[in-house]
Amino acid sequence: MAGHLQRAGHQLFVWARRPESVGDLAATRCATPAEVGRCCGVVFTVVTSSADVEGLALGPDGLIEGMAPGSVLIDCSTIDVESARFAHGHALEHNLPSIDAPVSGGTGGAKGATLTFMCGGTDAAFAAAKPVLENMGKKVVHCGKGGAGQAAKICNNMILGISMIGVSEAFALGEKLGLSHQALFDVAESLAAEADRTVAAAGDPTRVVVPAGRVRSRLQAAVPAGAALPPALAEPQRRVTLAAATSTHAAASGAGELHQPPVALASRDCLDVPVCRRGRLHDAPSLGPRKPAVQGPLI
Repeated sequence: MAGHLQRAGHQLFVWARRPESVGDLAATRCATPAEVGRCCGVVFTVVTSSADVEGLALGPDGLIEGMAPGSVLIDCSTIDVESARFAHGHALEHNLPSIDAPVSGGTGGAKGATLTFMCGGTDAAFAAAKPVLENMGKKVVHCGKGGAGQAAKICNNMILGISMIGVSEAFALGEKLGLSHQALFDVAESLAAEADRTVAAAGDPTRVVVPAGRVRSRLQAAVPAGAALPPALAEPQRRVTLAAATSTHAAASGAGELHQPPVALASRDCLDVPVCRRGRLHDAPSLGPRKPAVQGPLI
């Protein structure tokens, strides 16, 4: 993402918790986030949690300490809505236009400058941020006021989660009807463009499903606002545990790189879900007896 900004003619000043993550990027290294703020009129942050966003912006030697009034703060992290609104409030107190702009598109989208940015903030802040964001993405959407970008990301992840369940149930049904996992994968893979990477990631047909734990953790941010999650996404930690167990088994057995942990089927008590490595499907190890067949709808 930073490389795309540089190729568009922007001068880069960077700070990273792990300096080695900057790699060979031709940018000026800064000693603190505040120094970055003092050097830049537009500042991007991309970190892993709400606490990280707050610490980076508001902590000692934080960004806001160094940024001049009128500078634009853009956070591309995926965090909860309330934390995003909290950060917007502090930016406003310092006369800093701010945008929460989580992304969709993954590593491939970042490398190819084809990301989708879901933006929350004032009209003026969005107008200032959009030309810069367009250097890194093919779609930049103003979703509403501060926090709306994170709300859109949560909803996007809910769509992915529901699609994940559908893929898992399809493999369960196919098995009951006598289809091999590989045959169904070969058919479903051809529909990947329509399924929007649910079955296969763009340019990487080895990805089958989205990890349940990651989807569920993102969706949980909707709960404090009074939104109820679909039961299949809201309940068992069991599925996350089993997915992790299979991932560990695959690594220990030397079976090859596991690009995405599989998820347990909603109609099973064990994880007997196909695992895809290097474009081929392999059965995951059985982790226990199956429950009796579920009667009625699978979802």
